[in-house]
Amino acid sequence: MVTPHRIALVLGGGNALGSYQAGVYQALHERGVEPDWVIGTSVGAVNGALIAGNAVQDRVAQLSAFWQPGKEQASVDWWPSSNETVRRTSAAITTIVSGRSGLFNALGPLGSWWGSDAEAMPSLYDSRPLAATLERLANFDRLNAEGPRFTACAVDLESGAERMFDSERERITPDHIRASAALLPTFPPIAINGRLMVDGGLSANLPLDPVLEEICAVPTLCIAVDLVPLAAAKPSTLGEAAGRAQELIFAAQSRRTIDRWINAYAYDPRFASNSITLVRLTYADQIHEVVAKGMDFSPESVRYRWVAGHREATIMLNRLHGNDNIGQAGLTVSGDLSA
Repeated sequence: MVTPHRIALVLGGGNALGSYQAGVYQALHERGVEPDWVIGTSVGAVNGALIAGNAVQDRVAQLSAFWQPGKEQASVDWWPSSNETVRRTSAAITTIVSGRSGLFNALGPLGSWWGSDAEAMPSLYDSRPLAATLERLANFDRLNAEGPRFTACAVDLESGAERMFDSERERITPDHIRASAALLPTFPPIAINGRLMVDGGLSANLPLDPVLEEICAVPTLCIAVDLVPLAAAKPSTLGEAAGRAQELIFAAQSRRTIDRWINAYAYDPRFASNSITLVRLTYADQIHEVVAKGMDFSPESVRYRWVAGHREATIMLNRLHGNDNIGQAGLTVSGDLSA
């Protein structure tokens, strides 16, 4: 692989599926591929803050402390599929009912009726525990001054405008990360500078725009990690159909974004001097996942996704080795090199 002058790591949203991204980062770290810029939405912003907010040698350990993947076997081939479905579904239901320690507390469907704070921020869960966890696991002084450039993406609740919180332009706090992950009505909107912000995935679940729109004098390798597959098997139940509809909403955003930028780089003279190689990794093999997979934080499932991300990122890096297209002018989209 020709080493580019800049490496951008783009991390999409997907709640509990985010441990896949942690595995991807571990593979990059083991090969000495460290990002100069991390852009994240929702759980991608959480993982991005843990990367940008720690010294290189501490990042994998802090990601592991956040996800707590345990030592369970990543493969579930030995477990009958029906039992695995029951296990994952039970884990998701437990989270839905009781919340997730260190991330969010359950308020219940009437939570917004209790107290002035809850009335101002209606939601099913209280995400303030996430702020405390981020304070413990990430150094925000490092994130804002010493680490790689960091961008968290959100949406203004009232205007609908996209908002990019960038460490080069403003000080990032745990509340900026909470705002990026505030998917309504699950989590409450977060006030930033007097404006209520919600999950950036409502606009762009894979936030490629900050990297692709920036005119840069040096070649860029952009590694984008998407947690939502565009293609999947035909659903067989009403719940699966509802889950598939949500996947298509988010995945179609990514497809349209990439198509739009391919067209822009082909015809807009402003990007004639830009050199960006876009490699997309997608957590596509979700055969063992259940409808409520975004709430399945069980150690077995977390470990399964982490190992899948590590494995597929390793394949991607091997295929990039010796790739002479990196560094060429224009936008080169290499597709999913883990397939």
